[in-house]
Amino acid sequence: MESFYNMLIALPAILIALTFHEYAHGWVADRLGDRTPFYQGRLTLNPLPHIDWVGFLMLFIFHFGWAKPVQVDPRNFKNVSHKKGMLLVSLAGPGMNLLLAVLGMLLLKLLVPFQNVSWAGLLIPLLLPLIYINVILAVFNLIPVPPLDGSKILAGLLPDSGAQIIYSLERYGPLILIVLLLTNSFSKILNPLFNVIDTILRVYVGISV
Repeated sequence: MESFYNMLIALPAILIALTFHEYAHGWVADRLGDRTPFYQGRLTLNPLPHIDWVGFLMLFIFHFGWAKPVQVDPRNFKNVSHKKGMLLVSLAGPGMNLLLAVLGMLLLKLLVPFQNVSWAGLLIPLLLPLIYINVILAVFNLIPVPPLDGSKILAGLLPDSGAQIIYSLERYGPLILIVLLLTNSFSKILNPLFNVIDTILRVYVGISV
């Protein structure tokens, strides 16, 4: 029962994190000249077009899931190479999550002095998962394994020969992710990165809770 209650408390944060993440991908692609996300109805903050219902259900059952990826056609990019364009589009998702985490921390900092007031006491439990989930989603997507954003970011930073190696791994990406999940390797990767980013954000915002 407690686990179900915690998931309900985290539900708004999950919807916000996933929706803004995918919207950011689509918005940047659109700004670069690719209208594919617009035509597919992804330039919206309505969560429904962004939800993959299987991935969403997996979140509740296994605490591991996914949203519906935004489709992007780099051939439509203008004034930017395909590789650089995909780098920017891929950075947008984790970047948006980190921005939401910072905003959540700033709001939390403002509310902490009023935590004994009823309205603040209701908001703080909603802000904590918003911060946590956005940092986790950003860190997770920065792992350089296809189809995660980190693989496209890394490919955009490497020379073409290195980028081709990353792209060649795409067919094996889901299998690699499953192995990482089953061997509990995600926690070994995510926890140190999460702690580093969380500490940096807290120092930046000036918050100690």
